[in-house]
Amino acid sequence: MKCVEIYTDGSCLNNPGFGGWAYIVCYKGHQKEGFGSEKNTTNNRMELMAIIEALKILKEPCEIKIFTDSNLMVQSINEWLDNWIKKDFKGKKNVDLWKEYLKVSKSHQIQAFWIKAHNGHEENERCDFLAREAALKLQKENDEKY
Repeated sequence: MKCVEIYTDGSCLNNPGFGGWAYIVCYKGHQKEGFGSEKNTTNNRMELMAIIEALKILKEPCEIKIFTDSNLMVQSINEWLDNWIKKDFKGKKNVDLWKEYLKVSKSHQIQAFWIKAHNGHEENERCDFLAREAALKLQKENDEKY
């Protein structure tokens, strides 16, 4: 089973507001980046969207280490998700995205790790930049329409 590292970040200009997500997938010295944006979203949705979109590009089952500056994502993936499933996500937010995460993650072995934000970590800084730029671009495009 291939071992892959995924770095992710989400950004939201006003929470809720214009948001952006970004990932970097690393495998054997190669990297692939992805990013996107949404209107009227939240930082937590963008954090989770980055993880989902990164998992979607994998073509076979992998052993995955996800690195994120979101403690919520780390604890959700490593500790809480199984219990949420048992309780059918009762009272939880972003259920649509968590159910999508379950679909795209089912063939993988995943463990999430927290890294400190804005601490000079190259991949985290890059994801932060890409996510924020995606949100800013969407906001600018929206402003120009009105």
